[in-house]
Amino acid sequence: MVQEVFIMPDQTCCFTGHRPQSFPWKYNEADPRCVLLKFRLKRQIIQAVEQDGVIHFLTGMALGVDTWAAEIVLSLRRRWSLTLEAALPCKGQDARWPSESRERYQSILEQCDKVTLLQDGYTPDCFDKRNRYMIDHSDLVIAVWDGSPSGTGNTVVYAKSKRKSVREITP
Repeated sequence: MVQEVFIMPDQTCCFTGHRPQSFPWKYNEADPRCVLLKFRLKRQIIQAVEQDGVIHFLTGMALGVDTWAAEIVLSLRRRWSLTLEAALPCKGQDARWPSESRERYQSILEQCDKVTLLQDGYTPDCFDKRNRYMIDHSDLVIAVWDGSPSGTGNTVVYAKSKRKSVREITP
């Protein structure tokens, strides 16, 4: 007799959140408020792994929350077999960034298990397309959002309209 085995699909989580200039500490990641936010973000990622069975993470590779979340996932791969996918809105996303930020971006990309380029050139809606791709390919969303109207806010609204589980971290 042949026994069928049902395997649950891999759980996937994506991130959305503000850019550094939206936080009171701006680019100062040594600020205690930023350190605390990263700690809270790491705690949510660990909870996603341990309680929700997430093993695949999606990052939009923007400055700020996307970058911090990606680095946290990469640091946790020593503990768990996690995969990280970068969803890039267009080529040259980092073209106008400071050199230090571009180097950080490239370092993360080199460590990703998958890089998905959504379109070659920039268009006004490419970031929205990237956000929708991430939501459409995720089961869980971790959002660092202060409740203000923003791209992050639009992403949270879209995720909820798709009945995705959203965990919000208020900075």
